[in-house]
Amino acid sequence: MFTGIVEELGEVVKTGESSLSVRGPLVTSDVALGDSISVNGCCLTVVMIDGDVLTADVMAETYRRTAVGDLAPGDRVNLERAATLTTRLGGHLVQGHVDGVAEITARTPAAEWEEVSFRLPEGLAKYVVEKGSITIDGTSLTVTAIDGDDFTVGLIPATLEATTLGRKQVGDPVHIEVDVTAKHIEKLLSANGNGEAR
Repeated sequence: MFTGIVEELGEVVKTGESSLSVRGPLVTSDVALGDSISVNGCCLTVVMIDGDVLTADVMAETYRRTAVGDLAPGDRVNLERAATLTTRLGGHLVQGHVDGVAEITARTPAAEWEEVSFRLPEGLAKYVVEKGSITIDGTSLTVTAIDGDDFTVGLIPATLEATTLGRKQVGDPVHIEVDVTAKHIEKLLSANGNGEAR
């Protein structure tokens, strides 16, 4: 479990058919084998530590649902260590289970912030509400507007500086995790408990 408050911009060191190595001096300062690390919002398990570089295994399911397979050495990634019972919940409860890959459709700079718009993959818009929480590349953000499959967030200077969202451009992919509460409510309200509508 994470909070969506990015702790560090890491750097991809090596990619493999089933592994990913990332440099992150802060998150590796107290990491242990078996720990969960959020990499661009994708929960990965640490299987090797070499100084300030951690390596995680990457399953076929992860490659299928995310853009992790598009990462290359030198790419920057958002990193967050798993939350503890004493962690401040500055964002919202984030599982690190990516629901899909969205695309940046617009960036509109303003005096003190920037509005960024995204197009959701099919089927996720029903879980996104104005003023609700959403996780984008592991960053907890608030939806400021939604129109069909498109939604917008506002990014303050600190977020632009401390996360990959300050560097990504129109057309770039981002990982989306919707609020898991909405999915649980949908299932509970279904007739047979398997997510099918009444």
